[in-house]
Amino acid sequence: MSRLLLPALPLPLAACVAPLEFEVEGTVAIMTGELDEDAPSIVRDLLEDNPQLETIVLQDVPGSVDDVAALEAARLVRGAGLRTHVPSDGEIASGGVDFFLAGTHRVVDEGGRVGVHSWNEGRIEGSSLPRSNPEHDLYLDYYAEMGLDEDFYWFVLDAANSRDIHWMTRTELEEHGVVTQ
Repeated sequence: MSRLLLPALPLPLAACVAPLEFEVEGTVAIMTGELDEDAPSIVRDLLEDNPQLETIVLQDVPGSVDDVAALEAARLVRGAGLRTHVPSDGEIASGGVDFFLAGTHRVVDEGGRVGVHSWNEGRIEGSSLPRSNPEHDLYLDYYAEMGLDEDFYWFVLDAANSRDIHWMTRTELEEHGVVTQ
């Protein structure tokens, strides 16, 4: 199952989103670009080629176009026991936030931006479905695996619709366990 998320950026800017890339500097991989169906193989190659990695720095990760693949890639990061970090000039949103949550230790520096919104599949807005709908399970299961309470998922759905974005405050990041430090 793939979920198509409508971009939080105006369409002309969203069309300019870069492909997923990692630049390795010692024990750190700097991540940029959008998560798509190739994300699991890209992350798998990254981990195989760089067993010394300890941290992924999410510099500019605007989201995902294939949530199932993005979560599979994120689970690889968790399985490798890597930390995730958003620097003061970093920005992550949507599926980029889900990927960030895979870190065993998660840090967002002051000034780093974390944006969330409801998912959308075709004409279905995640926030419009009853809480009992099984469409929510993909995310509820993932967040539980990453050690987050399901309240975070409901917060994300209510924070903004799929055509908008909510930039989380430091208090929200801490209250929902998005950051571990």
